[in-house]
Order: sequence, then structure tokens, then C-alpha cells
Amino acid sequence: MIVYERPNALRLFFALRGSILPRIAPSLLTCTLLAVVVTLSHGVLFHWKITLTPVPFSLIGLALAIFLGFRNSTAYDRYWEARGLWGRMVQSSRTLARQWLSLVRPAEDSSAGRQAHGDFVRRCIAHAHMVRHQLRGSTPGPELDGLLDPQEIDAALRLRLPSEALLRRNAGLLGRALEEGRVAPALAAEIDRSLTELTQAHAGCERLRGTPIPFAYMLLLHRTAYLYCFLLPFGLIDQLGFMTPFVVAIVAYTFFGLDALGDEIEQPFGLSAHHLPLDALCRVIEIDLREALGEPAPPPLQAVDGCLR
Repeated sequence: MIVYERPNALRLFFALRGSILPRIAPSLLTCTLLAVVVTLSHGVLFHWKITLTPVPFSLIGLALAIFLGFRNSTAYDRYWEARGLWGRMVQSSRTLARQWLSLVRPAEDSSAGRQAHGDFVRRCIAHAHMVRHQLRGSTPGPELDGLLDPQEIDAALRLRLPSEALLRRNAGLLGRALEEGRVAPALAAEIDRSLTELTQAHAGCERLRGTPIPFAYMLLLHRTAYLYCFLLPFGLIDQLGFMTPFVVAIVAYTFFGLDALGDEIEQPFGLSAHHLPLDALCRVIEIDLREALGEPAPPPLQAVDGCLR
């Protein structure tokens, strides 16, 4: 996620970091070069003058802009919903740690017993990291070291949903505490509700990840945008003359950029500069829960070159 402070107008105009321009540069350059060729040949192709008026481009351009705007609004809604789900995950993790540490008595009143009691909270930290890796299709790394027993982590990683294995383990600890009378039944129900909220947030993220915008809809917009921009020089050459490549470049930058930006934010869990900073959100959870345990907490993640992962 880009976290630049808003620059002044001149720096904003020439900013490349976080811009969609590098991604669309090949298509934009091809379209502009085609416009230059059309300008130099004055719209003549193989000794045949291609005559087009701006009227159809005005009609098609208006409809295309509306559909691109609708598609990007839909993609941003998915991005914002994903951020809301991770906000719920942060909130539920904090709530769960507070409930467990304040409402459930340790099995043993000793340092070893309190250490084992804290494993419930550490498992919540590991759960957040597991969810992040599952959404990104990556493999957990050293961030899990020291949180749980390596054998438990290895056993969880052999399953399709390692994060759910950790929640089931915590649910089992809650059930055992209830049987041993270390927590009141009404309070155990509240703690179980917090575990359920974590499961629901993860399921919502999996729904977004596994249900993209229909491909046929994206393909139609993609083809229409490219055909429109590649044919546009033939409709402008007789009216604009040598200014045709400049106008075509501006229109192509807008349409190609909107199309590419919708592609990026449609799936908000990746590693692009425009995706959600899941690493930073997991670090927030880890800091809060380690502080609740009274343990040293790592520092918050900082943006690198204006990008927060």
C-alpha cells in the first residue's frame, strides 16, 4: 500500500512510485506510435484513406468510461471489504487475548503454567500469519519461530487450512478450561464467539480471493478499451492533425490505466504496491498480543520507498 504524503502538484504530476504507468507503458507506447504513423500518413493505409468521424468515438467513449468506472467501483468495493475483514481480525484477536487472559484461570499457578496459558494468545498471533500466507499462496517463514512448538506448526501446515487447525486447538483448550471449572459457562460462550469471528473474517477473505469478477466481463472491457484507443487516431487525424498523438496518448493513458488499476485492486491480498499491507496488519496483531502477555514486542513495520507491505 502506498503511504506517501501527498506531494505538491508538480511532484504529483511526475511521480512514478505507485503509478500505474510502468504497467501500461508498453501498450501506451504502442498506441502512441500507431497514432504517430497515422498522423504521418494522414490516415492512409495501403493507398486507402480510412475515413472515420469523431461521432462514433464520442458515443463509444462515453459508454466505455461508464463501464470502466463501474468496474473500478466494484473492484474498490472488494478492496474495502477485504480491509474491513482484516480490521475485524485485528479487533477479534485483541478481544480474544483480553478475554482469555482476564477471564480464564491458568491450569497451574506457576511460571510454567502461565507460560502454557499464554500459548493460547501466541496461537492467535500465529493464526494471523497463517491467514496472510494462505491468502497470498506463500509459505510461512521465521515469523512463526518462538510462537508455538515446531511440531504443532508442522502438523498444521500439512492441512489444507493451517489457520483453522490453530483455532481448533484453541477451541479445545477453551473446552478443557470449561470442564475443569476455570471459566464460567457464560464467559466461555463469549470467548467462543470471538473465535467464531476470526473464522468468519478468514472465510470472508477466502470468498473474495476465490470469487473474482467474471472473466467475460473483464475481457469485454479490455478488448473494447484497446480497440477504441487503437482506432482513435483514424477518427481524429482530419480534425486535430499533428496534435493527434498527444490526444490519443492522454485518452489511452486514462482508459488503459483504469483497466489495469481495476485488475490490481480486484484481488487485494497480493504483494503489489496497491494491495493491502497484510505484513503490517499482522505485525499490529503481534505487537498488541505480545504486550498483553507482557512480552517484548517487535517494532511496527515502516514503509520502504513509500510502500507498506
